[in-house]
Amino acid sequence: MEFRRIEESIFKALMIISLIIVVGSLIYVIGIILWKGLPALNLDMVTKTPEGGYYQGKGGGILNAIIGSLYLAAGGTVLAFILSIGIAFYLQKEYSGGTKLSNLTRLSLDILWGTPSIVYGAFGFTVMMYFHMRSSLLGGIIILALLEIPIMTRAMEEVIRMVPVELKETSYSLGATRLETTLKVVGKQALPGLLTGVLIAFGRGIGDAASILFTAGYTDRIPTSLFDATASLPLAVYFQLGTPSPLVQQKAYASAVILLVIVLFISITTRLLAKKYNKYIIK
Repeated sequence: MEFRRIEESIFKALMIISLIIVVGSLIYVIGIILWKGLPALNLDMVTKTPEGGYYQGKGGGILNAIIGSLYLAAGGTVLAFILSIGIAFYLQKEYSGGTKLSNLTRLSLDILWGTPSIVYGAFGFTVMMYFHMRSSLLGGIIILALLEIPIMTRAMEEVIRMVPVELKETSYSLGATRLETTLKVVGKQALPGLLTGVLIAFGRGIGDAASILFTAGYTDRIPTSLFDATASLPLAVYFQLGTPSPLVQQKAYASAVILLVIVLFISITTRLLAKKYNKYIIK
């Protein structure tokens, strides 16, 4: 009995230590970014594009990268959602029947989820070279969608699976069709979780650099069409940190602060929307 209490105390201490490490690391990273980035953050950073000699320490900002990141992440997330929502519902037993194809699909999604983003970028670049395409906003959106699909699909599938079977059976017993049950019952019940899945995928998309390095390219201009090269905040941070100028390196941290604020804003907005639709959830 004494041994069990000691064992429980040890594992409880390990859990507390793990929590301190995770939370402490997050606070440390955010603190470093804010400490180094806030002094360089000004209105020009978010309202102007880079001027001549920007990477040598001259004026301008990263408006091109901010808008480019939003274009890429939003476009990729919308495209991924259109494809993922159908796959997530198909993987449910009432649609696929638990066939070998559905199990193979889950396995494929898990493998794709663990695939490094640079592999997606290399794949996209190879395909674009085959079709003689240049780096563009469209290329970046497609690759980010491919990157987000396994993340979004698996998250949505787990949420939909948690909807009580009795709720679906009640809907069927009242004469609702499978489509009506899916949209009006299961959809509303799983909506907060679906929003969370979209958020997770969006956060991965807006913060990824490797997959769009060769597919979206980089430019100091704001894209005006799907076939223009597009800047992004992660690449802006990377290129600015790679310069020898301490002033430009400090601007890299300011760019990271902007990226952090965008992700935080999206996260809070999604939480508020999820809370709003919690009234549909059966506790």
